[in-house]
Amino acid sequence: MSAVARGTACAFLVGIVLWTSGAAAWATVTPGGGSGTNGTNSQVNGDQKNGELSATAGAVVYDLSNNGSGASTGAVTPTSTWTPPACYYAPKYSPDALEAYLTPIWAADSTGYEWDATQRDRYVNGKPYTDFNKDKAGKGYWWDSYVTPGREGDPGALDCTKPIFWVDTGDKPPADIPQAVTPEILSQLAYNQIRVPGTKVTLAPADKTKVNLPTWAWLNAAEFKPVSVTASVPALGISATTTATPHSLKIDPGTSDAVTYPASGVCEIKNGSIGEAYAKGKAGETPPCGVKYLHSSGTGSYPLKATITWNISWKGTGTPGGPLDDGTFGATQDVIVQEIQSVNR
Repeated sequence: MSAVARGTACAFLVGIVLWTSGAAAWATVTPGGGSGTNGTNSQVNGDQKNGELSATAGAVVYDLSNNGSGASTGAVTPTSTWTPPACYYAPKYSPDALEAYLTPIWAADSTGYEWDATQRDRYVNGKPYTDFNKDKAGKGYWWDSYVTPGREGDPGALDCTKPIFWVDTGDKPPADIPQAVTPEILSQLAYNQIRVPGTKVTLAPADKTKVNLPTWAWLNAAEFKPVSVTASVPALGISATTTATPHSLKIDPGTSDAVTYPASGVCEIKNGSIGEAYAKGKAGETPPCGVKYLHSSGTGSYPLKATITWNISWKGTGTPGGPLDDGTFGATQDVIVQEIQSVNR
């Protein structure tokens, strides 16, 4: 039977994963990352606990309580070609849960006799596992693949093709499975969940500026502080926290007919301050962060873009971690530039 047909047969069955001694419900997942009854990916569930929002993706739990929030937040774009893993392996079934998942598939005869027989040999008849490893209940987990939230359409999501395998408690998964979940992989999954504030800058003059008039630019420093996401696998007792810290603001005036302050257009963030708010009496000063337009925008406007670069790092269970790829997040706003009107006498 084809892999597509087998996948279709599996997609309508739900596996119940048990953890600790096998007595407590751990997570409910749809094999293959299909949709749940609420129309959302069933590997991604949200819940509110003690006022803190968390999201569950299969075996991995995300603590989003220190993440950015609000309508203007967004995901950072890595400054390199790095992307988070599209799929990974982690605990999914107890012995009883795997039996409950596979037995109805075999009984339905929807995947073909040959495939069913091979599966029975693998998990029941000792080639290599016997009776779903029930004699090891509470001493390990059946591991299976998960697709990283948001990466469902990525070709890499099809790379995790290993059949369901067993790992004893305290043992490492087989060395030939590079996608097996680790604190480092958790740090990358957490990176994928980072959300940072929007970057619409405050300008002075505010709504319209003038040709050759230095325009001050700044951001509300109170909104720009480190954000973090912690990803963990409770069944394994491992976690990783990924933190994004604002580093610099880059101003792109939207036209070559402009001068930026500083000349590079990159405003370093110092002492939590992003630019400097304009105050009365500073009209004759050069702004530490800003722009001066050399020509009017005519009947239109210039698309000024402000982009924050975030330094991103992680630490995890048993490791100090280290830096990850920087990320950027920006927004564009329209700036109207008018000619200065003079009166001839």
